[in-house]
Amino acid sequence: MKILLVGYGKMGKAIEQIATEKGHEVVGKIDKDNVSIISNFNAENADVAIEFTQPKSVFANLETCLKNGIPVVSGTTGWYERKPEMEKICEENTGKLFTSSNFSVGVNVFFKINEFLAQLMNNYSDYSVEMEEIHHTQKLDAPSGTAITLAEGILKNISRNTNWKLKEEGKKMADSIIPISAVREDKVPGTHEVVYKSEIDSIEIKHTAHSRQGFALGAVLAAEFLYNQKKAGIYGMDDLLGFK
Repeated sequence: MKILLVGYGKMGKAIEQIATEKGHEVVGKIDKDNVSIISNFNAENADVAIEFTQPKSVFANLETCLKNGIPVVSGTTGWYERKPEMEKICEENTGKLFTSSNFSVGVNVFFKINEFLAQLMNNYSDYSVEMEEIHHTQKLDAPSGTAITLAEGILKNISRNTNWKLKEEGKKMADSIIPISAVREDKVPGTHEVVYKSEIDSIEIKHTAHSRQGFALGAVLAAEFLYNQKKAGIYGMDDLLGFK
């Protein structure tokens, strides 16, 4: 499989290592210094693109790849409010797009545990819910896309919660809001915790990533999955892991 890497930071390098170990060929490496050459790639010289960049550049990257006939796996977050536009571009170009807020297999199992716990907690109004996410200092968006996915999983299943909001020091939120604390610390790949609290006790679930390798492996597995899909459309980790 011929892979175009769009974004060649720490994650891009980790993906390259795993991809080459699995026998794939990296045919291009796009970063901020040579982004203009992305238009040189198309379905003839790239089988799939794996995109890990920044929120401000992701949309243009995905649009270029899809219009050039390249299926794309994207792990960039912070742009999902424009997802309906991207779905339209994908459809217009009969493209294939795989997006996820987190490519770790463990995190996606954690997503399902989170939803199941929320279903149970819907019946117990004495418990309030809050979240915390911790990431490395280079992560620009807050809260993380993973935290937002977790919050959305709760909102789907607990009727007394209506929205989530980034927690601000000293500001009180309505009981219906899920507060999310975003902490930035050096060399932290990613930690996410969901806590239900009552006057009597607390229930906590937590996922801690020890390295970027789990995310990188998941991205390569997603690229292999997308490459083998005959049908155009939008795919995600539920498709890859068989959760649907």
